[in-house]
Amino acid sequence: MKSLFFLLVAVSVAFAARAQQPAPTKAPVVLKPGHMRAQRNPAANRPDVPPRFPGGATALSAFFQQQIQYPEAARVNKVAGNVLTSFTIEADGRVTNPRITTGLSPECDAEALRVLGLLPPWQPATRKGQPVPIQVQLPVPFGNSTNLQVGKSKTKVKFE
Repeated sequence: MKSLFFLLVAVSVAFAARAQQPAPTKAPVVLKPGHMRAQRNPAANRPDVPPRFPGGATALSAFFQQQIQYPEAARVNKVAGNVLTSFTIEADGRVTNPRITTGLSPECDAEALRVLGLLPPWQPATRKGQPVPIQVQLPVPFGNSTNLQVGKSKTKVKFE
């Protein structure tokens, strides 16, 4: 009889502990470079149209080329590569919550955060025609000019 009583108490304590745990929250959707694709049955929190920098990828590349001031310490140490950043593009297009996902050097990381603070408003992502906030990952290039080019034209021009 005592063992049945203790068994009931143990089971009720286990159920009470499980009931007090908060429900798990969904992780935000992270858009990584080159991974935004249209889906036949998109998830409820995935945008139909991704956010766009005004002027597209070439304008974003030009923005980085104009704004990035290559840190002297990184130049002396010959540091080159990308600082992977993450930020949120709000429903009104503002860039908020910039942070470093994968750093390159402390100087380059600080410069990447400074440049992200200068980004103009983007065209926001939309879901069923309504603007939605979305988290985006974006590499900020440091180093020689080949790292700063987003894309190259496939058109061949011949000069005669």
